Amino acid sequence: MIPSQFDYVAPQTVEEALAALAEHGDEAKVLAGGQSLLPILRLRMNTPETVIDLGRIPGLRDIADDGDSIVLGAMATHDEVRKNPLVSEHAKLLSVTLAEVADPQIRHRGTLGGALVHADPAGDIGTAALALDAQMVVVGPNGSRTVAAQDFFVGLFTSAVGEDELLTQIRIPKHTGWGAHYEKFVRLEHQWSIVGVAATVRVEGGTIADARVALTNMGATPLRARSVEQALIGQAPTADVVREAATRAADGTEPPSDLNGAADYRRHLAGVLTRRAVLAAAGV
Repeated sequence: MIPSQFDYVAPQTVEEALAALAEHGDEAKVLAGGQSLLPILRLRMNTPETVIDLGRIPGLRDIADDGDSIVLGAMATHDEVRKNPLVSEHAKLLSVTLAEVADPQIRHRGTLGGALVHADPAGDIGTAALALDAQMVVVGPNGSRTVAAQDFFVGLFTSAVGEDELLTQIRIPKHTGWGAHYEKFVRLEHQWSIVGVAATVRVEGGTIADARVALTNMGATPLRARSVEQALIGQAPTADVVREAATRAADGTEPPSDLNGAADYRRHLAGVLTRRAVLAAAGV
């Protein structure tokens, strides 16, 4: 199907993009990589009067070291982030998660910021961002603000970015030396995750000193499996310890029931995938 007619705006600066948003209001849509927006436009599920393309704004694809954090431009593509040595060294979980996103074509076009703002609960990237305690830099008419990942995902396909705001940067505290793994279950290759688990673990002296575990598609937003994390910290990374901790993966979750699986099936998968992800992250 062909999209309905719309005006196209390609601002050269963040300020110009914000001005375009202010001018066109809720009749405008922001285009990042387009891997979520373009199918929606083609199916006429959304018919904006104006599309604002962020692709010509310099600096929004930069990736930099900022002391205790790495800073990722919101327009950096999945592939650029995945292959960046700073990300591989200091945020390995994001790198390995991005390797599991869709297919090479989408990874070359899709952007980190676009996926995060789209806030699909079955998307993989938000889960990794949540596990890594990412901070989102959001810019609007009143200046910039920083939103923690745990507050960024508000609900189903809803983020904390307002209609007159833009996500410009993602700041990730360095997790240097942490093991990491992303385990997802799908019926078909490149499908959205039925359930996914992001795990990053710091092992010191044969003991799990710290752990972060987050779940994909176990609710309306990405979720931290905090009971699993608490059960792991201070323990030896053995198969028995991890298996016992993983039984708590679904605590407090409200997974959906759909054609891909019932809620109880997803709860079972969460435990299985958590065990696999943590063991791999811990190098067991």
